[in-house]
Amino acid sequence: MSDRLFYLPLGGAGEIGMNAYVYGYGPKGKERLIVVDLGVTFGDMDSTPGVDLIMADTAWLQANRNRIEAIFITHAHEDHVGALGLLWDRLEKPVHCRRFTGALARMKLEERGLSPDAVQIHEPRPAVIEAGPFKVQFVPISHSIPESSALIIDTPAGRIVHSGDFKLDGSPVVGEPFDPILWHDIAGEGDGVKVLACDSTNVFSPHPGRSEALLANPILDFVMKQPNMVAATTFASNVARLKTLADAGVAAGRKICLLGRSMRRMTQVAQETGVVHNFPATISPEEAANLPRNEVMLIVTGSQGERRAATAQLARGSYLGLRMKEGDSFLFSSSVIPGNERGVIRIMNQFSEIGVDVFDAQDGTYHVSGHANRPDLEAVHDLLKPKMLIPMHGEHMHLREHAAIGASKGIASIVATNGAMVDLTGKRPQIVDNVDSGRIYLDGSVLIGAMDGVIRDRIRMALNGHVTVSVIVDEDDNPFPDAWVEPMGLTECGRSNQPVAEQIESELAEFLERADAKTVADDQKLEEAVRKITRQVTMEEIGKKPEVTVIISRLAP
Repeated sequence: MSDRLFYLPLGGAGEIGMNAYVYGYGPKGKERLIVVDLGVTFGDMDSTPGVDLIMADTAWLQANRNRIEAIFITHAHEDHVGALGLLWDRLEKPVHCRRFTGALARMKLEERGLSPDAVQIHEPRPAVIEAGPFKVQFVPISHSIPESSALIIDTPAGRIVHSGDFKLDGSPVVGEPFDPILWHDIAGEGDGVKVLACDSTNVFSPHPGRSEALLANPILDFVMKQPNMVAATTFASNVARLKTLADAGVAAGRKICLLGRSMRRMTQVAQETGVVHNFPATISPEEAANLPRNEVMLIVTGSQGERRAATAQLARGSYLGLRMKEGDSFLFSSSVIPGNERGVIRIMNQFSEIGVDVFDAQDGTYHVSGHANRPDLEAVHDLLKPKMLIPMHGEHMHLREHAAIGASKGIASIVATNGAMVDLTGKRPQIVDNVDSGRIYLDGSVLIGAMDGVIRDRIRMALNGHVTVSVIVDEDDNPFPDAWVEPMGLTECGRSNQPVAEQIESELAEFLERADAKTVADDQKLEEAVRKITRQVTMEEIGKKPEVTVIISRLAP
């Protein structure tokens, strides 16, 4: 039986976020496996109300756990490492990453009561990690978080370059710059690059990406011009941006106060692991509250409109005793992830109502992306000269456009979304199988399956309301005519201008007085009849078919 090499995305291909990828090599059906990244995305009130985090379903990985050699984490963004603590005990395999990522990965395991010893720290190329038939190297690459890495995955069938998230930045402020000579060497070794699995997020951005270093002067100019308190928000993981903002505040004669647990944790880990050596000193919220407003700069979490983050709480009133007032300034030094626009705009309007002047990053003055734009992607294609291109990290239209760019250069390219198993053994990539690629939800503190029905029921109740009906049946199987009805999430009165609950109770009383003995004796039949009548009444009165819970109490003989 001949060996094969395959690529299988379980998350992050056909969507932005929730990255989880699998590579396999060996006899068909017995391939040894490595997992690359275990990330999360976030729920929203429209499709997943109440859900905190969403991650790739691990059912296929669990079924093939004995074939998994290791887990590799490219960098410490939540959409790449956020599910590690939640899912590791389902796989229980060694986790390989670099120092900064590893420190945060260990914290995630400890927070879930798991041993951090599963996380193994590695130096970048030329260090090699052997995992079954795979030889893996971490290759420094610039992004919007320290120590991002692409992976070189050498296999008996050829070399794979898994780009991770990246940009071409020669001066990223914090972290390692993109080194074209290093990548030229990678492309020239052995038989070259067989497969490039590549970030597609900014494939529609037509201009070359800009360096993080270009923001220092505009941000300093901004802070210098503000007369009162200044606050700024960005992604907590963007340590380079945090440093640029803090440096600008200090240069403008202000004290720096970090607000938000994730922001404090990121800066702490960055300093402890040596990726930042000279981050400005910070003060506590209590100290900031006692200083003149023009001597304070707040750097806060919540750039995406998260309701519980510091930005949203400041917009609603106060956070840890600090308040924004009329004449203060608030800067969004970040882009808005698609889907978060409404939350961000709501916060901007709340600040405006207070009298705070709001500034955003739409024109690029105060923000640069952490992802490679179209010309940069093409430059990487030209530099690595891969025989195959697998677009990843993007929605379907991103993957399709990226594949078209590759095809126009003569690179064998394919669009592979979550669950598509791609055979990479030959000269062209081919989809040879499809794996169920569902989702797992973190709902409060519990992990549930997307198909468990919990969220479906929650959405139905949100759309149509809920009615609880209690029916009592005596010891001789005679129902009491007075059913008790309690509606929730429904208007009190309907078309008849009478309380809906009373209308339902009236219809149920008529039904219970004439119900046949066979129906009354059978809980299922009685429940179905009561539910049907309840929905008929509410549909007639208010145009809704609510979820109905029927409680049947039978008196003991």
